[in-house]
Amino acid sequence: MRRRITVVSAMVGALALFTLAGCTTDPNVSAPTEEASTEEAVEWFDQEQFDKQDAERDVVPEGPEGQPWLQYINAEMVDTAEFASEGAKKACFANASISNPWRQTGWITMNQQLKVLQDAGVISEMETRDAQDSDDTQIADIDYFITEGNCDIFIISPNSTAAMTPAVERACDTGKPVVVFDRGVQTDCPVTFIHPIGGFAWGIDTAEFLIDELDEGDKVVALRILPGVDVLEQRWAAAEKLFDEAGIEAVDYFTGADPAEIKKIISDELAKGDVQGVWMDAGDGAVAAIEAFEDAGVDYPVMTGEDEMSFLRKWKDTGLTGLAPVYSNFQWRTPLLAAQKIFAGEEIPSEWVLPQSPITAEEVDQYLEANDGMPDGHYAKFGGEDLPGYPQVWQDRVIP
Repeated sequence: MRRRITVVSAMVGALALFTLAGCTTDPNVSAPTEEASTEEAVEWFDQEQFDKQDAERDVVPEGPEGQPWLQYINAEMVDTAEFASEGAKKACFANASISNPWRQTGWITMNQQLKVLQDAGVISEMETRDAQDSDDTQIADIDYFITEGNCDIFIISPNSTAAMTPAVERACDTGKPVVVFDRGVQTDCPVTFIHPIGGFAWGIDTAEFLIDELDEGDKVVALRILPGVDVLEQRWAAAEKLFDEAGIEAVDYFTGADPAEIKKIISDELAKGDVQGVWMDAGDGAVAAIEAFEDAGVDYPVMTGEDEMSFLRKWKDTGLTGLAPVYSNFQWRTPLLAAQKIFAGEEIPSEWVLPQSPITAEEVDQYLEANDGMPDGHYAKFGGEDLPGYPQVWQDRVIP
């Protein structure tokens, strides 16, 4: 009997019927701007997952040096010998969407990786169906692939967790290998689930940074995208726990990632008194938050954003004290490389936890130089520098 589990890590189960510009779980719909309830962190906090991801931050990943998309943390390896087969294979990819810059960056990288594997005779083609952030559409997409019957491997980036689980299980029931990445599902039937460390790790990285830079009693404004997306909730649940323990006054708001609303929230908080820190659960809107401090004529805050180029550039221009947490965009390469290993009958991790490390002040210049000429919506740790078309394909931003 198939064992059912709830995987709570990385992008697992982003109830993301929504997707905004800036991060893989950001929504396309505007959430109401409101001060968020502090009770939500209690609902989403999971001590076991918090401890697991906290520990994983310090683990030196295994795998080839300089290729983080092939590295893994604390892996249990799974035998794929049953799938070993010669000849080029057809991949069928059910994608949640390409509706924001994070997913667009990854999609470009994935297609360039595909070209390498096609040239090597590993993948014949990758038929892709884009669900456009709809559970119903993605379920139909997966069922279409199953009915079509000529997929050698299913690759799935789920739109949401619970709704997609039965469809993923139906794909597993075909006997063909299934690879899930980015967000998870409530079954262990896929050969592998690929994701960075997770939301709690993000929350720990960012909160510890702000706590180290601030004093007890200082005020932090937390700008959150919207409620109900688990990885975003986990980011805030971890951060709020640590802020409470450190005596940092933290107020959090849902913004819908609307720059005008972000500016209004910051302006209103500054009118009440000093704001020493800004915390974000995704980098979208970071520039707007910084501009609100400029408009008010007050000192820049200590701030966390994301590795989106717009934030890195503004960080460098202003000289503020910052940190860019990362939800590793290079993971979009890994599913195709996993397919290569599966058809070669090689062992791979059953849960493939990729490294996830923030960009620090000491590294900003390095990543700005490495990504010179890239658009603001590009993600610095995209990991495609060794792929064909670099850098022009990512600069041109032509979505395949």
